[in-house]
Amino acid sequence: MKRTLLTVAESMVALALAGAILAAAPARAQDVRPMFKVGVDTGGDKVITAPFTDGSTQSIDANEGFFLGGGVSIVNIARDIETEISISYKSGTIRASNGEINWTRYPIDALVFYRFPKVRLGGGLTYHLSPKLSGSGVASPINESPQNAAGFVLQADYRLAERIAVGLRYTSLEYKFTGAASAKSDGIGIVFSMSF
Repeated sequence: MKRTLLTVAESMVALALAGAILAAAPARAQDVRPMFKVGVDTGGDKVITAPFTDGSTQSIDANEGFFLGGGVSIVNIARDIETEISISYKSGTIRASNGEINWTRYPIDALVFYRFPKVRLGGGLTYHLSPKLSGSGVASPINESPQNAAGFVLQADYRLAERIAVGLRYTSLEYKFTGAASAKSDGIGIVFSMSF
């Protein structure tokens, strides 16, 4: 019961943080639009390594995973500052014929960018909700849920059009597992985003 209450409290803090940043966005915003993003991240400490019958192994790193998310993009009246608030689903997987291991979480990102004609540079806070390492098949005994984790994101995008961008991002945070175990999730990724 105590763990559930703490998770709910942490979730409320994350949502309040996103709301505060959204409220602090320029009051005279010219554009407020829905946005979505998709990408892949790599790097960080190893969360788990799985052995295969042929003697090989495969690992999942803490920052690893494909992500898909959506939220809101707010551009100020001068069109030089853009604020993005989003929530995503992020997952890394090891698959075999007799089982599967999944590393999932729900990142909430609150990012602010300075917009140049062809580039935007920025960063902000990230909060990862409900991280979970789980297995199926022969990997069924794997079932661990580290604490929610807070960190930061730095991002540099090339603007393909007014509302379309592709770029590189750096994420830094740390997951705390049962006991004293932890895994740093410092790594880079590629992201495509679009507002509409």
